[in-house]
Amino acid sequence: MLIIFKSKAAAEVIMYKEHIASVLEMLNKNVDRGVITAAESENAIQQIEQLIEADKQQRLQQEKMQLEDEEDLDEIEKRKKRDFVSLSARLYPILEMLKAANKKQTDVLWGI
Repeated sequence: MLIIFKSKAAAEVIMYKEHIASVLEMLNKNVDRGVITAAESENAIQQIEQLIEADKQQRLQQEKMQLEDEEDLDEIEKRKKRDFVSLSARLYPILEMLKAANKKQTDVLWGI
């Protein structure tokens, strides 16, 4: 299922529900329908940036451990690793929308 985020400050952002659900829950927002107000946007930006940084650190640690085992991977596992989309890449569009909304003091809406 798709969620379409809208704001007067930026173009629409379309995301898979499964990719953004945990972030919206972290922000105490309903996944199906809601709003991040202009007043809430700064806090939302900070929380998402912290989540992205924690994910980057975790991936760096995993990559260090996996470098030794890379020779033992089969083609399917190598393809999965190559085609992996990081959390920061997935969240970049919504983070940019929130930053634009914060700058223009407008809300971000979805499910309406």
